[in-house]
Formats: sequence, C-alpha cells, structure tokens
Amino acid sequence: MTKKKTNQSRRTFMQVSAAAGAGFWAAGGVAPKKSLASIEEIRFGCIGVGGKGSSDSADAQRNGKVVAICDIDGEILGKASEKFDNPAKFNDFREMLDKMGDSIDAVTVSTPDHTHAVAAAMAMKMKKACFCQKPLTHSLWEARQLSDIAREMGVATQMGNQGTAESNLRKSAALVGKKKIIGDVAEIHVWTNRPVWPQAYGLDVKTMEPPKHVHWDLWLGPAKKHDYSPEIHPFKWRGFWDFGTGALGDMACHTLNMSFMALDLRDPVSVEADADRHDGICYPKWSKIVFEFPERNGRAACKMIWYDGGKMPPAELMKDLPKQSDQHFSSGALLIGDKGMFYSPGDYGQETRYTGTIVDGEFTPIRQLECDDYVKSPGHFVEFADAIKGGDAAMSNIQTYSGGLTETVLLGNLAVWSSKKVDWDAEKLIAKGTNELDKIIKPDFQNGYSL
Repeated sequence: MTKKKTNQSRRTFMQVSAAAGAGFWAAGGVAPKKSLASIEEIRFGCIGVGGKGSSDSADAQRNGKVVAICDIDGEILGKASEKFDNPAKFNDFREMLDKMGDSIDAVTVSTPDHTHAVAAAMAMKMKKACFCQKPLTHSLWEARQLSDIAREMGVATQMGNQGTAESNLRKSAALVGKKKIIGDVAEIHVWTNRPVWPQAYGLDVKTMEPPKHVHWDLWLGPAKKHDYSPEIHPFKWRGFWDFGTGALGDMACHTLNMSFMALDLRDPVSVEADADRHDGICYPKWSKIVFEFPERNGRAACKMIWYDGGKMPPAELMKDLPKQSDQHFSSGALLIGDKGMFYSPGDYGQETRYTGTIVDGEFTPIRQLECDDYVKSPGHFVEFADAIKGGDAAMSNIQTYSGGLTETVLLGNLAVWSSKKVDWDAEKLIAKGTNELDKIIKPDFQNGYSL
C-alpha cells in the first residue's frame, strides 16, 4: 500500500464522514459498485460454520441461499451441511473461493480473529460482498488494508457487531452526538465482564495430536506453527496473542459501539495501558486502557477509558447509575459531558429500561427523551443483504465505519503489549519514536498466506 493510496483513501473517508456530521446517522456515500438487484436470490459461501458461524450462516440462508460452506473441522462441516440444500463442502476457504467463485455472490467470515483478514481480502478482491465477524481483523495494518480493499473493489460489506442495528443504540448515539444532550463529552468509560476464558501470565498450555476431524494446519492459517492444544481450539484462542485479540478485541466492537457512533472515536493520538503482566503468549488477566482523542469535526477533545478483567470505573461515577437487581451491570458505557452523564448498560446498547441521562443525580430513561434523528434498521444482516442488492450501505460497513472502529479497538492492545504510553500517528499507522511495535501493528504472514 503506497502512501498516495492511503492518503486518497483517507480523503475519501473524510468526505463521507463530513457529510454525515459528528456521527454516523446514515451510511450513504458507499453504495456498492456491483449491484445484484436484478437477481432473485443471493448466493452465499460461508467460511466458518461452527460457533458464531452457525448463526451467521443461518442468517445468510434466511436472506439468500447458502451454496458452499467451509470449516476446518470435518464434524462441524458435516453437521452444518444438513441445514442447507446440498451445499458444496470445503475445509480450505481458498479452495472454496477458487472452485466456487463464479457461483458465489457473497461470503460470511466467521473464523478465529487471525484468519479474518486473509479470508475477507481474498473474497473482496474477487468482488464478493463480505460479512466479517468482529473484530474485523487481528492487527491494525490488516484493518486499514481491508478498508482500502473494500473501497477499491466497491463491494457491499458489514462487520458482525449486531448492536449497530439496535434502534436504542442509534437513538442513544444521536442524542449524545447530534443533539448533544449532555453537552460536550470529556470522558467515556467502557467496561466488560470479559475475559470468560483462561487468559493470564504463564498459563499451562498442554499440547497433543489434533483430532482427526480437525485440519490444524488450516486452522493456523497465516499464524506461526504451533502444536494443537484444547486450550486453544475451539474456544480459548481468544486469550492468545497469536490468534485472538483478548477481552478488548472480543467485546469493544460491541460495548464501545454506541460511543464510537456518537462521537466518531477514531484516530486517537495516544493510548496507555495499566495491566497485569503478560508473557507475550497470553493476554493479561486485566487491563485499564486510556485513549486520548483530539478535537474532530466540531467534537471536543476527549478521553476514553476501557476496563476489563474485573476492573470498573470509579465508584463515585457509578453511584447514581440505575442497577439491575441491586447490582451494577457487568458491562456498559458511561459518557461524562459538561451538562450531565449518559448511561448505556450492557454490551449492545439495547437496554431501554436502564439507558438514559443522569443530571444532578436524577435518572431519565431514554424512552422519555425525544429524538427521531436516526435511521431505523430493518435488521443487522438484512442491511447487508439490501446493500448487496444495491441499497444503502450497511451501517457497520468496512469502508467508513467498522474498519475505523477496529483500528481504535486494536490500538488498545498495542498499548498493552508495549506497557508504555504509545504516541500514535494514525495516518502513517506507526507508533512515534519506536519500531518495537511494528510486528504487532503489521503481522508477518506465514504458510503462504497474504493479503
């Protein structure tokens, strides 16, 4: 990617975001070049059909026809094939796309984080519409690359942060960002109950021969060689630096989503982490990460603090928040403005009973706050299907929304790895004054994989 191309991509994005104002109230400006409006049925190829891939492929079937499925686990592949009408079956997504390219209009990518980018990039370069699970990528460089590829290819895209389609989340974002119901926001506090998997310094990772139905080399994909371990596959990979993105990567694309939509929280100038120690193999037990954002398009400069592993915002800030069964929500977002606070509990911004403003200790639920200045969604995956057929871009499209959201999220992990404050140059995608973080910013692809 040349500097000229990067700058052009950023200018294109700025034109789109400036038209939308301080937030993302409509996703106009990125309609796909390739419209399938003339076809009756979208043909999907689904990469990863276990776990989240089970529901993603089911969504694909409800909005078209699944003609091909791919999974590195033969047992999962066999069970999934029974849900569809005689789909072609593959263990390697590259083979699926090579052989079925002419028969597929769109793909879903529901694999572990470290293989998102290579699968999504290959599909989009073949001009296939692409739905990719969160976080969009495993690294910052990959997120920027996918944004550029999606924009260049002109395909319909969407990331799997389903809360983006929630009316309550969109209304919240409009109230905060467009209506400025709590004035200028100075601080955003976001917390999660993750990790819910083993994630700690010196974790004992026992290895063994992979089960016969697991194609372990294909699971590793672009990652470096590693012996099979049930501590990694099929679920606990999220806590490993080589494969997952930890608690932050797993949940921030959800829990940070409303605040990002409201305040356009992209391109922080610095990020600093206070975290438990880590060994470069597993993410730490807990972290508290501070992001600093400059003024942007009329939005005041602000900072965002992320908490995981049991860490929470200060008790003084939490004392006036509504509780569920006398307990604070184990995840949520609290925005502090110069006219009051806005509270969005849970991960997906859908809690209408508990979402609202707190002014002078008095809580006003969102249902009592007037605002119709947002676009209601027909449904998260429906937005993607409509975009494929030439409709408006899905809100969480890669080109102007989820690519930037993913960059912000993953920058937090850069600070966790560093254990020092990182001064960030978003345009050049570099940590200022050091090259020690380059290998985390941009991975070294292994085993013949590339973007």
